[in-house]
Amino acid sequence: MKFGEFFKDAPQKTAQTEVTGVYCDSRKVTKDSIFVCIKGTAMDGHDYAADAVKAGAVAVVCERDLGLDNQILVNDTRMVYAQLCAKYFGNPASRLKLIGVTGTSGKTSVTYMLKSLLEQAGHKVGLIGTIQNIIGEQTLPAKNTTPDAYELHSLFALMEKAGCEYVVMEVSSHALDQKRVYGLSFLCGVFTNLTQDHLDYHQTMENYLQAKLQLFQMCQTAVINADDSYAKRVVESCNCKTLTVSAVSNDADFSAKEIKYKTGSVSYELVTTGAIGRVTIHTPGIFSVYNSMLAGVVGIAIGMDFHDVVRYLCNSSGVKGRVEVVPSDRDFTMIIDYAHTPDELENVLKMLNQIKKGRLVTLFGCGGDRDKGKRPIMGEIAARLSDVVIVTSDNPRSENPGKIIEDILQGMKDSETPYTVIENRADAIRYAIDNAQTDDVLLFAGKGHETYQILNSGTIHFDEREVIRDALKKD
Repeated sequence: MKFGEFFKDAPQKTAQTEVTGVYCDSRKVTKDSIFVCIKGTAMDGHDYAADAVKAGAVAVVCERDLGLDNQILVNDTRMVYAQLCAKYFGNPASRLKLIGVTGTSGKTSVTYMLKSLLEQAGHKVGLIGTIQNIIGEQTLPAKNTTPDAYELHSLFALMEKAGCEYVVMEVSSHALDQKRVYGLSFLCGVFTNLTQDHLDYHQTMENYLQAKLQLFQMCQTAVINADDSYAKRVVESCNCKTLTVSAVSNDADFSAKEIKYKTGSVSYELVTTGAIGRVTIHTPGIFSVYNSMLAGVVGIAIGMDFHDVVRYLCNSSGVKGRVEVVPSDRDFTMIIDYAHTPDELENVLKMLNQIKKGRLVTLFGCGGDRDKGKRPIMGEIAARLSDVVIVTSDNPRSENPGKIIEDILQGMKDSETPYTVIENRADAIRYAIDNAQTDDVLLFAGKGHETYQILNSGTIHFDEREVIRDALKKD
């Protein structure tokens, strides 16, 4: 694509230049690419504009005068970056049916259920999310829940080329705030819930909410969990059609009735005006009710038959790292779950208390360089809802893991629940297994699908499934 197609008033000498890329990282700049200066929390791209020019950038897009011959001044470089990336890849998103899911918890589970529903209905689907990006049968690693605009539109282009009709994607608050998804139009937007997380970035819950609400200015239909405390605010913000789901009220458009919990599943009646069907989800817990309802109602909203949706939901499988039962021949149960926020931890512990026969043993830690305020809250929740707690490390990043653990223990100081501190997570897992009793439920919380651990010395391979398997062999 010629430079003049990006900027209509481009100088004649550069208008016919073939653009080789659009970048916001000066290290990636190639000859005749466009460099966009973006100010981040740690670095400011304007400081690297000269480096981009030396690397051969045909233009530098910036928000302030840098004194460069090839600079283009704009009011919002993040917004322009998203637009340029879309144009560079030929605006593939405009030819795809996008479904975006936002919220603190449940995004991954809802997107995987949606992918399953759509595929069972005969559609080819792309998926963008926390665990991985999927294009048909091809899987690609995911760096962020919602990618940078350049990567995002490159994925859309690959999905269109592969013949995908739908794209289901997790839309994070960071992505919305940073305009990574600016300019997209979503067929449906989904709101799962909002609880404390990412306050290291957003500072306040109001800022966090306002970031999430942006999605519902970009969609044709919003599907909303009416039982969340922020649901009313979400509904009020929408300028599109809204559909609500509830597990406690008859006032929602779709309700869950006669909920029945079992060790490995949950079932309920999905009820709406003129239709009712029993759904069974093979991942236990009330959150599975909400996640499946949200996914199912999206299916109905885009034209699927109600009873087909019920059947498709029953056929859906679980998601790696979300209430994942680890197979073993032992007389106790081991569950891996990604719960890394207060709300997620409380929800999974309440669910496990409903199905446990013996003790509930919770092993968890908190991430470094993230919202410190949630650490004592999670400590209090773990102590209140567990019979035994093992406090360990998660992804400490640049922080001292011992200091993170001290923060967690502040929330446990008034509890009588016995706890053990073992900083090394592998050692903590081995300890939990070595001391497990008949009918215990061992919850390994925080890592979920992750197969790595981020330490101050770098990222190492760490898959809890492998650690558990090795511990069982030695036991």
